[in-house]
Amino acid sequence: MMHLVILQIRRDTTSAALTWLSWLVATNPSVENKIREEIITKLHPKEDNRLRLCFSNVNDLEMKKLVHLHGALCESLWLFPPVPIQHKASLQPDILPSSNNIGANTRMLLGLYSMERMETIWGKDCLEFKPERWIIEQGGIKHEPSYKFVTFNSGPRSCLGKDMTFIQMKIIASVIIYNHNI
Repeated sequence: MMHLVILQIRRDTTSAALTWLSWLVATNPSVENKIREEIITKLHPKEDNRLRLCFSNVNDLEMKKLVHLHGALCESLWLFPPVPIQHKASLQPDILPSSNNIGANTRMLLGLYSMERMETIWGKDCLEFKPERWIIEQGGIKHEPSYKFVTFNSGPRSCLGKDMTFIQMKIIASVIIYNHNI
């Protein structure tokens, strides 16, 4: 039964993330063009007899080359987390970073949607779609700490399928963006 739950969570959250990515890319044509150019120059796609992108030889290392697509995915996951609210329960009394005391078995709701829009953490442009936020000056992927970018949770309970989800979303988004103007 647990396997079915994991597959269900992955499918629904992935489709929600790709839906938001599509909307954000559609409303930002320069981002779409940059991603399409990156697909062409870094993956060297071959077209099959139906003139569609063929990913027969693409692997996870190839997908890691798609820095702008990764940035757009992180930005869409950050602005519109597929799981906008999480709940936690403390096992023992503790003190939060805010200095608030919590007792054992205290239930807490974490509003990821709100947390990832905090100007104090992300800056004044926290509501803008800026995929370059996730790219370092040298052109690589910028990795934010999991306690700051909490879409996939944080600490020992972070999402086991994070890497698989990114690869899956990159393949699907690449095929769509390469073959269609969104």
